[in-house]
Amino acid sequence: MGEFDYFLAQSLDHNIRTSLSDNAINKIETRLFEKYGITLTTSIEQFNKLDSILREFFGEGADGIEEKLFNNILELKDHKQDVTSENAKWITIKDTHLINLILDVFGDEDKKKICTSVTNEGKIIYKILKECQIPQTSGYRKINSLIKNGLLTIDDHISTNEGKKVNTYKFLFQNVQINIIKKQITVEVQLNEQGVENSSVLLAIKGL
Repeated sequence: MGEFDYFLAQSLDHNIRTSLSDNAINKIETRLFEKYGITLTTSIEQFNKLDSILREFFGEGADGIEEKLFNNILELKDHKQDVTSENAKWITIKDTHLINLILDVFGDEDKKKICTSVTNEGKIIYKILKECQIPQTSGYRKINSLIKNGLLTIDDHISTNEGKKVNTYKFLFQNVQINIIKKQITVEVQLNEQGVENSSVLLAIKGL
């Protein structure tokens, strides 16, 4: 499962349920369980499986359904002015819920420190809190919130001196740009190469 797909899942789930009839949703959910043993929400995190079911029911019409879903949530674009890469792939986030999750990070000083700390390097939670000088009680709560919302993702595992496996976490995005144009907030994000390759949603968009 792609980490970016997990981040998108809640909004995609909502958009699917509001775009299709209850009857169509029931048929899709039944078929997903019959064929893959998964729910609609889980299938969004493994979008190739949902895509196969949509094509069973709607044929080529699935392209139009998927394009509408994606257009409600995000837009792919090139930032040729970006200094890190002449043609770096950026994503404009259009869904209000996802925008608010990102804005919450930069509106909370502790969350901003946490995400900045692990933008380029995965770290264990204890090290993140120590480096950011954040109290453990509130720090763990904020880190768990970031993990739940898909903004901190598991990067790797390390072994402690006691032989236990501990997760290291990394910020979902490589770069984030927040702009205010005519009193409207726009949010653009950039994934690292691995994040793009692991996303079945982005693969589906490229195929449309």
